[in-house]
Amino acid sequence: MKVKQLADALETSPHTVRFYTRIGILNPRRSRINGYKEYGEKERDRLRFVLCARNLGFSVDDIQKMTSEAENGNSPCPLVREIIRARLQETALRNKEAIALRLRMKLAVAEWEKKPGKVPTGHMVCHLIEDFES
Repeated sequence: MKVKQLADALETSPHTVRFYTRIGILNPRRSRINGYKEYGEKERDRLRFVLCARNLGFSVDDIQKMTSEAENGNSPCPLVREIIRARLQETALRNKEAIALRLRMKLAVAEWEKKPGKVPTGHMVCHLIEDFES
């Protein structure tokens, strides 16, 4: 398969295929006839793994570590469990922060509806923000 065929098969972009090839996660062979990169079943399966991992929140660095473990004949599963637990905690924290931000924003909107606009001065840009206490 060529880049576009692989991308189409997995409903992704050729740019994505080229990116993972460039960083060494995909290792296509070169055609002796025309020098084009040819992707086989192994690369298709690897890219499918990468896309699934990305959908679960794993970073490119995480994926490189996992594939390295696998290529060295080791099970990446303990690493995967460790990383996903950390990502879950990070996500919970970001979610908590987002909920708090949403609340501050709602309070700001409610407060600002009662205040008039003001022309900026030499030391004030927008009094709504500068006077807001969250």
